[in-house]
Amino acid sequence: MTERLLSGRFRTGWGLRTLASRQPRFNPMSYHNGSVWPHDTALGVAGMAHYGERDAVALMLGELYASAAHFEMRLPELFCGFNRQTGEPPIPYPVACMPQAWAAGSVFLMLQASLGLSIDALARTIRIDRPCLPAGLDRLTVAGLAVGETRLDLIFQRVGSRVAVWPRHQGGPALQLDVAD
Repeated sequence: MTERLLSGRFRTGWGLRTLASRQPRFNPMSYHNGSVWPHDTALGVAGMAHYGERDAVALMLGELYASAAHFEMRLPELFCGFNRQTGEPPIPYPVACMPQAWAAGSVFLMLQASLGLSIDALARTIRIDRPCLPAGLDRLTVAGLAVGETRLDLIFQRVGSRVAVWPRHQGGPALQLDVAD
């Protein structure tokens, strides 16, 4: 399924379309028949992460972040599903709400998926499974992560072909950190 979603039929270079480009009803300017919805993209990407497709997740995170930058970090609920063209921004959907809360939240779901980050607050455990960073991003710090009474920073750093993580405890009871590369 990941291969299909990453094909040019669904992937625009800014996110994933709601309908493949070769479908009879496809229209990149249609509300549901070919537009890009950031939260739909994030849900698809979270599914990719569930099946271990970290490189695909990092690719899509980078693309959605690029679209957010063009919208001045105020992601709209949707934008047109035209293919990304060099030097051209994503095409806004004429009546989209901007910013939209669920679109803004989609970036956090994609970041969590890319980092392989899951938290079990009751068990006081943080699991990081094969973290991956988007191209062009070699270091990322998640600062002030709160798990119950505990605060910590997680520093993700590209080291060769992998991403390493270093926790920095800020306060509160210790947590168990489980990192799988």
